[in-house]
Amino acid sequence: MTSPERTEHLVLPGVLTADQATATVRGILAVQREDGAIPWFRGHHLDPWDHTEAAMALDAAGEHAAAERAYDWLARHQNPDGSWYAAYADGDPHDVTDRGRETNFCAYVAVGVWHHYVATGDEAFLDRMWPTVFAAVEFVLALQRPGGQIGWKREADGTPVTDALLTGCSSIHQALRCALAIAEQREEAQPDWELAAGALAHAIRRHPERFLDKNRYSMDWYYPILGGALSGEEATARIEEGWDRFVVPGLGVRCVVPNPWVTGGESAELALALWMIGESDRALEILQSIQHLRDPESGLYWTGYVFEDKTIWPEELTTWTAGSLLLAVAALGGDEATCAVFSGERLPRGLAPECCEAAR
Repeated sequence: MTSPERTEHLVLPGVLTADQATATVRGILAVQREDGAIPWFRGHHLDPWDHTEAAMALDAAGEHAAAERAYDWLARHQNPDGSWYAAYADGDPHDVTDRGRETNFCAYVAVGVWHHYVATGDEAFLDRMWPTVFAAVEFVLALQRPGGQIGWKREADGTPVTDALLTGCSSIHQALRCALAIAEQREEAQPDWELAAGALAHAIRRHPERFLDKNRYSMDWYYPILGGALSGEEATARIEEGWDRFVVPGLGVRCVVPNPWVTGGESAELALALWMIGESDRALEILQSIQHLRDPESGLYWTGYVFEDKTIWPEELTTWTAGSLLLAVAALGGDEATCAVFSGERLPRGLAPECCEAAR
């Protein structure tokens, strides 16, 4: 069982004490099912991306067995085409509530599996999960367009949706790099994946017209940085350009402008993106600003807050909000696996943004 001694590395002034970190980890564990499933909260649905995010947070907290159960759940319930459905009813993986198959949801397993491997060094786990990762990546890349962008889902009847989302594709970019790191570790070269990742990075950096216009959403602002496609001066300039639009001082980050609604998940992810570009002081300020979303009883975090009405909304304590905060804290605290996944350490160097200009 998680104890304050095990979460000392997650202490961050103004954000988490060791006892608070322990409570947050216990909060996620309390929601996890015996079969490894991690729904948003009990009685709500599970989606593969947020399930993986919560599993990564468990690994960052040293709860490796619980995280492994989460990845085993994905392996057991993967569709024959390498995908997962967008939503499963809590407690019943056979009760699918959304039969769409979203590409960024499916790709993210590679990030989680690589994170678990770096955290544990478990070669047997990596070998066991390789077929799952391979099939997921192949499913995703089947929807890549000639311009490098990747269609965001297949409909329930299998029809591909060719429209691409910048946030989703940025997440896929990170996943492809992690999948390539897994392939490299196993000495199974995947040159087609390398080309796909390069073309995707180029589209993200240079061709905004290839993506649906969602610039009202804060995720489209910071995700090209969080996903590793944008770095250096370009990343810094992008942060400065959107700062006043999206950041509400003392409260967090808006999910959508101009709505007076800040959300914990977006705030924690922005903090992680800031850390990636060397803005640790700003990252800390963002994490400190969302402590009003913490529920002291469960250790979890409310999804969001409508600041004009001073109202928590929606009234849900989500595992993925807690997970994203723990991952941001872990990065700022120097956790090896989390730093490796989000800073680019131990990821293929040939896919760094500056090396992708030739991809078209």
